[in-house]
Amino acid sequence: MQTGSHEFLAQDRVTWGVPAAQAALAEADRRGAKRVFVVTSRTLNRTTDAVARIVEALGARHVGTFDGCVEHTPRPSVIAAAEAARAASPDLVLTVGGGTAIDTVKVMLIAIAHDVRTPEGLSDWHLTVNADGSRRAPAVKPPPFRQVVVSTTLGAAEFSDFGGCTDPVRRVKDGYAGKYVGAAAVILDPAITVHTPEWLWLSTGVRGVDHAVESLCSVAPSPLVDATSLQALHLFSAGLPASKADPADLEARLRCLQAAWLAGFGILRVPYGASHGIGHSLGAVTGISHGYTSCIMLPHVMRWNLERTSAQQARIAQAIGAADGDAAGGVARLVASLGLPTRLRDLGVDRASFEAVATGALGNLWVKTNPRPLQRMDDVLGLLEAAY
Repeated sequence: MQTGSHEFLAQDRVTWGVPAAQAALAEADRRGAKRVFVVTSRTLNRTTDAVARIVEALGARHVGTFDGCVEHTPRPSVIAAAEAARAASPDLVLTVGGGTAIDTVKVMLIAIAHDVRTPEGLSDWHLTVNADGSRRAPAVKPPPFRQVVVSTTLGAAEFSDFGGCTDPVRRVKDGYAGKYVGAAAVILDPAITVHTPEWLWLSTGVRGVDHAVESLCSVAPSPLVDATSLQALHLFSAGLPASKADPADLEARLRCLQAAWLAGFGILRVPYGASHGIGHSLGAVTGISHGYTSCIMLPHVMRWNLERTSAQQARIAQAIGAADGDAAGGVARLVASLGLPTRLRDLGVDRASFEAVATGALGNLWVKTNPRPLQRMDDVLGLLEAAY
């Protein structure tokens, strides 16, 4: 008999369709927050009025803004954010952005909770994989304040208590987790997402597809996650093409945001597979965004896993409208239809990096739980060559 459990997030509210500034002020009121520190991206803060409108709504509660988030969340950027937050003495962080900003705050909250003040000090707090494949998770203390997130992309970092942070010395992206480092509440305002570059919006949508697919194909599935993942695939398969065809279609954008929410139920709740695991290593070694790594790797990993996940992939094919029953082909066609890259060579990746990518991947916790084992360097190198 199958056994399992599902631990719900320490997240009490998801609001959708309400203007971000209005919803952010309501969350501050609801939580009695008097000192709100904003974390966002430099582009969103300095080239649009999206953050300024939120800051204006917060009024005197706004005690500072940090916009030095860096893609793949390198350790030095997290320490810089932590120092800025300590100086502001907030009682709430409002994160406006996508996975980079959200993960920056997750790891920042761990740094603050444990008084970590150097990049090297973060080494004690990331997840590791034991020799038997089990996961070791440090006992992270609750931080002194929480984050509320205004989502601008579709990677669903706001719907997990897991964050990635890259050690630039080892060139490895480590995982960090803590029950209270994720979003206490999430605001889904499709209007603010019109500022998100098209490539980022669509590619993080494919990242959401990746969450749903690898949840459904997990070696330890969950009935709740199966249900939300299937509905996410229905919403993504309609919403992504519609939002590409008409970027001003706020209904389509909202469907995508809700799909990301549903797909995110599996994050750190069911074991993922090699699309995520190899993607983490590709990002750390080559700098490719995780949206793009999903665009390129997911169909190849699905084909590798087909002999172990044929029943699950039949359900995936139906959910995305692949009439021929080829789930991997259906995902590949969706990626191509969105004008996203489908090969590593499209992004200028050098084959010379493959060995470093494969080495990092073999130590990744999600590669170790791939449905069809990837145990040798040649297994990973073969997938990278297929994706090249």
